[in-house]
Amino acid sequence: MIAALKGFTQQLVSANGIKINAVTGGAGPPVLLLHGWPETWWEWHKVMPLLAERFSVVAIDLRGAGFSDCPQGGYDKATMARDAHEVMIALGHDRYAVCGHDIGGMVALPQAAIFRDAVTHLAVLDVPLPGWSEWEATIARLWHFGFHANRDLPERLIQGREYDYISTFMAERFHDHSTFDPEVIDIYAKAMALPGRTRGGMEWYRTLDADHAAALEYRKRPLEIPVLGLGGDQRFGDRMVPMLSEFARTVTGGSISRCSHYVADERPDEVAAGLITFLTVS
Repeated sequence: MIAALKGFTQQLVSANGIKINAVTGGAGPPVLLLHGWPETWWEWHKVMPLLAERFSVVAIDLRGAGFSDCPQGGYDKATMARDAHEVMIALGHDRYAVCGHDIGGMVALPQAAIFRDAVTHLAVLDVPLPGWSEWEATIARLWHFGFHANRDLPERLIQGREYDYISTFMAERFHDHSTFDPEVIDIYAKAMALPGRTRGGMEWYRTLDADHAAALEYRKRPLEIPVLGLGGDQRFGDRMVPMLSEFARTVTGGSISRCSHYVADERPDEVAAGLITFLTVS
C-alpha cells in the first residue's frame, strides 16, 4: 500500500509529541495540504506536482491516518492544527499557506485562527465547518457524521470490509465517475486497515461538538489573511464563500463545475489552478 510520488520524499516528523508522516517536494513559498476522510496525503497526488512547479509543497497524514501516529486522544481540531503547524516549523517553514479539504478543512481553519503569525493564506475545500451558523442543520442531514461518532460501532462493522465501505462511500460523493480510480481507493482501504487507523478516523468525528464550540470563538476575531473557499457544484461549492465569510474578512472562490465532494480527485487541474492563482495574486 506504500504510495510514492516522483519528485517527492516522505519522512516522519516529530510534532506535538507524536510522529507525523510528511511528504515534501518543489521549491518556492511553502504550502501545506491537509487531506480529508477516508483519505491520506495521497488525496493530493495529482495536485502536488502542479503546485511544486511554483511552491514548496508539504502534504501530511493527519493524526490517526496513514503512516502518522494514532494516539488515544488529541483528535480535536485545535490539537490536530498544532500537529500540522509544528510539522511546518520542523521543516523550516515559519510562514506558510494552508489548504484543507473535508476534515482537513476543519483543521486548517483553527490552524489559521490560532497561528495567525504563521499562516499567510487559508484555503478550504468542500466541507461544512464547525462554528458555521448552519452547522447543526447541515450535519443533521449527513448520516455518516452520526454513525462515525458512535463509540466502537463503526470500527466493528468496518473491520475487514475497509474497501467495501470506502469505495461505496466515495462513489456516492463523485459526480464524474470516469475519475473514480479503484486503485486509489485500494490505497485508502489498506491505510485504514493498519492498526488503529479506523478508530483514528472515527475519532475525528467524535470531537465535533467541542470543535464547534471552539470555532464559535474564532468567529469573534475574523481572519485578516486572504481566504479561498472552493467546492463541487454538486456539493458545497455555492456555500463555501458565504460560510467562510463568517470567519474572515476577505473571501474569494466558488464552485467547480461538474464536480462533487472529492474535488482533488475529480478536478485536480482546476483545484491546482485555483490555488496557484489564489497564492500568487492574493
